[in-house]
Amino acid sequence: MEDRLWEYIDGISGPEERSIIDELLATSREWQEKYKELLNVHQLLHASELDAPSMRFTVNVMEEIARHQVAPATRTYINKNIIRGIGAFFLTLILGFMAYVFSQFTWTGTGADSSTFVPKNPSLGLDKLNNIDVSKAFNTTYISLFMLISVVMGFVLLDMYLQRKKRQSA
Repeated sequence: MEDRLWEYIDGISGPEERSIIDELLATSREWQEKYKELLNVHQLLHASELDAPSMRFTVNVMEEIARHQVAPATRTYINKNIIRGIGAFFLTLILGFMAYVFSQFTWTGTGADSSTFVPKNPSLGLDKLNNIDVSKAFNTTYISLFMLISVVMGFVLLDMYLQRKKRQSA
């Protein structure tokens, strides 16, 4: 009811809506009382003048903001050696994990040069390397979770490094 009456008072209701509200105002005591109340509020709002802010309002606000101490940039209070240490820790963990995975398989040198490695199992050759069963190395949820966290952290550190290089070159 109030929304419809406000639209009627403001003059934004359509002609059909206006005729319906006119009929309601003529017949309903409740609508008449609410209309008089809202009309009084409307007239009071238009009769009062809004105070304009002082000319120094912006200056006063900016001075108040300047009084508060602004936190320094993160470069000044984050020790880069700690970040490097964390990166080295995760890199060491990743390399250690990879060494663990590769140590789970028995490899032996064969062929003309000793740089060619194939598994000890004679049924596997270099062309069938994808047949190696890695379930022995990746059989727990903890190892999978560790690998996920390590890879994500590695990507974060790589991104930070590349962004720093980009800023230095610009």
